[in-house]
Amino acid sequence: MQEFEVLKTHIEGKILFAAIDSPPINLLGPGLVRDLVALIQLLDKGEEYKVVVFSSANPDYFIPHVDVTKIAEYREIAGQLTGEPSLSLLYRRLSETKAITIAQISGRVRGAGSEFILACDMRFASRERAVFGQLEAAFGQVAGSGGVQHLTRAMGRGRAFEVLTSSQDYDADLAERYGWINRALPDAELEAFVTNLARRIAKFPHQGLLDIKERINAISLAPVEDYRKDSDLFGKATQNPETKERYKTILEKGFQLPGDTELNLGEVLGTL
Repeated sequence: MQEFEVLKTHIEGKILFAAIDSPPINLLGPGLVRDLVALIQLLDKGEEYKVVVFSSANPDYFIPHVDVTKIAEYREIAGQLTGEPSLSLLYRRLSETKAITIAQISGRVRGAGSEFILACDMRFASRERAVFGQLEAAFGQVAGSGGVQHLTRAMGRGRAFEVLTSSQDYDADLAERYGWINRALPDAELEAFVTNLARRIAKFPHQGLLDIKERINAISLAPVEDYRKDSDLFGKATQNPETKERYKTILEKGFQLPGDTELNLGEVLGTL
């Protein structure tokens, strides 16, 4: 097994467990994007990992959002796989990769973190610790990495509008009710549930799992052009003076640092 920068991995039979470990708060930046590129390339070679389970080494933060100071850098790294500087297209490739992917969620998962778990095939979350949000509207941006596509299909039009325009935080029970995740589970039961599910799936023939995944994707994934459009809109908005000013303001409030701002970001965004 190759070494990764941010993903801490271990293998159990045909299951690859990958814990996101990027202190202090697991921001999505160049290191994690490089690891995702390498992981997708590894799986695409036909390595016999039937299931990949993503979790977090930090119980308070899964992926709270991107590192807003390194957007251009991580987009360029994504382009090493997709041919275009687009996190959205990288996530779509994750949805198509040759393994069943499961997100085991504890802590904050907002913005591109939310879009990461939506790109996975299944999502299970800690009832006590998981917090969900799409924060882009507070900065004058579109969710640029698949959130519009996934959430509208999963939730329906009205709830997608609520989530994508409010920049509010949602707990795991409401996320389950809205269709954001498969299930909310007690924190003490989450890891065992996901591990047992992964073990069960890994017992079954690989080609059958891939055929099922291909057919579900054919029905549920938006066309590549829609992901590209969202990515382009997000990228253009990062250059808007108002967006830059809002980033500056919230960085001064402790954005991207451990503490109350990140823990209670939905509330803080409403004050911008």
